[in-house]
Amino acid sequence: MRILLVEDDPHTAGFIAKGLKEDGHAVDHADNGKDGLFLATTEPYDAIVLDRMLPQLDGMTLLKTLRGAGNRVPTLLLTALGDVEQRVEGLRAGADDYLVKPFAYAELSARLDGLARRGTAASAEPTRLRVEDLELDLLKRSASRDGKAIELQPREYRLLEYLMRQAGRVVTRTMLLEAVWDYHFDPQTNVIDVHISRLRQKIDHGFAAPLLHTVRGAGYRLGS
Repeated sequence: MRILLVEDDPHTAGFIAKGLKEDGHAVDHADNGKDGLFLATTEPYDAIVLDRMLPQLDGMTLLKTLRGAGNRVPTLLLTALGDVEQRVEGLRAGADDYLVKPFAYAELSARLDGLARRGTAASAEPTRLRVEDLELDLLKRSASRDGKAIELQPREYRLLEYLMRQAGRVVTRTMLLEAVWDYHFDPQTNVIDVHISRLRQKIDHGFAAPLLHTVRGAGYRLGS
């Protein structure tokens, strides 16, 4: 999944982001409500992990603004306030679930999985991505081409998912660094070339028509 994390505490944000990335999710992080709202309204996300107490714009206001604009992305609200009234207020503001700090990462992960299942059942969001005969199962986190299973490492899965969501479009190195590696600068390494090469070997080797193309001077494109 692609998840937006809006949390101003560096320790908590790092703890959550590390766990999500290890589980193979793509994570965008905002450390204030204003930036969180901007990302939530300009980028597609499968879920939002939202802290209640935030600088510039608090989590409750952010959530109410999203829901008022018709944005229904599943949202898990985090707070240090655990009494019943506060939980009810958060749910009425549009939160899909509520988690009180401190919490174990395993519980957060399980709650996000639950939101993903509910979101899939309640919406028309696809559970599979398909480009030609290449298919990605978002629930099982598995890939196949022409019915043949493709074994992917977590980073390769994230890379393929991003390319499939952008199928037919040219994806630049900067876009990949930000979306797949969470780099907002060029590390001046060949990390992208290495992973693209490995992914191309896995999804194109042995098939007549290659799907992963290098667009010289621009980036990469997935599709025939």
